[in-house]
Amino acid sequence: MYQRYIAKPIIEALKDTPVILINGARQTGKSTLCRQLVKAGSFDGQIMTMDDPTTLSAAQADPLGFLQNLSPHVIIDEVQRAPELFLSIKKLVDDNRKGRRLILTGSADVMTLPQVADSLAGRIEIHDLWPLSQAEIHGKKSKFLETLIAADGRFQSHKNKWKDMIEAIRAGGYPEALQRETEGRKAKWFESYIDAVLQKDIKNLANIEGLTQIPNILQLIATRVGSTINLSDIARLSGVKNTTLQRYMALLEHVFLILKIPAWTPNIEGQFVKSPKIVLNDTGLLCHLRGESVDSLMENRTTAGAFLENFIVMEIIKLLSWSDLFLKAYHFSIHRGAEVDLVLEDRKKQLYGIEIKSTASVDQNDFKGLKRLAELAGKKFQRGIVLYGGEHMVGGFGENLQAVPLSAVWSE
Repeated sequence: MYQRYIAKPIIEALKDTPVILINGARQTGKSTLCRQLVKAGSFDGQIMTMDDPTTLSAAQADPLGFLQNLSPHVIIDEVQRAPELFLSIKKLVDDNRKGRRLILTGSADVMTLPQVADSLAGRIEIHDLWPLSQAEIHGKKSKFLETLIAADGRFQSHKNKWKDMIEAIRAGGYPEALQRETEGRKAKWFESYIDAVLQKDIKNLANIEGLTQIPNILQLIATRVGSTINLSDIARLSGVKNTTLQRYMALLEHVFLILKIPAWTPNIEGQFVKSPKIVLNDTGLLCHLRGESVDSLMENRTTAGAFLENFIVMEIIKLLSWSDLFLKAYHFSIHRGAEVDLVLEDRKKQLYGIEIKSTASVDQNDFKGLKRLAELAGKKFQRGIVLYGGEHMVGGFGENLQAVPLSAVWSE
């Protein structure tokens, strides 16, 4: 049983917030997390799931009556299947804000539904649960973000074995997939998983034709991880219209299979790339879609580098999901010029740049994007690091610029 670090901020939120929504892709462990909260005594309430046909039918037929028959504290699993509940949840919370606590889980982003966003405004706190992080898999609480933003933060040396990194990329973080012992069994799980997401989550979100096209679109996205997405190119290759593709992309985002990383630009127009980058939520899923194994990634460092970027970006997104630091994630790129894989911005608009390299050594050229970002951001630029495959933190590449071992992201 893995310890999920997002549990702590959820427990803190229950002290003052009547409704907690735990969002995340199917099979990331939302139900397991809720059972752990109950078992540990952090939440004293019953668990109801909308995956049960009888329960779902009762909730849809008489939402208010259904909720009134439950205990004041309750967990409602897969709540996106019964959006009829939300207005009644609002009424119950408004009638007894301090004496009622609800934890909702959703495999689709219910906050995109207008009636949900309107009814629970000011009453709900949202937490995103992603597949397991390396910190959770290894039982280590990472201090990466705290060290990154600290004025005197110093990263420690960490040994990096490239094969260990590739094996972590191939394994991904889905709890069920991690338990499968062979490549064949993992492949079967991912095939069934994609089918389940299509048939349950996406189908419930929208009555659309062409569900069979979405796996092909997901596959095309998988071939472009680490770069900005050209929608016209994907539309042409998939044979769907641009407007239809945008709808499909939104659905994939709503079920948390993909994540958009927006572009950071200074307050000037010009040569800056403004398109988002797209990453998949899990590199185990990415490897399945691309047909890559540990051996094939070991043989092709270029492909492995793109997978590594997706892997590290998602690891940092996971750290942000339970951190009490307010940092927004962006990427930075100039057309035919410098780029930075990840830019974190705090409330003061201060910037921290992160470049990701698969090489065991770095040189001045690897800091080109960070230096350009620092030049544009001026005093707002606080620090830039290149995460690389070596084992030592190395300075001397410029003011507030260092090379840092990749494994610092999940090390204590």
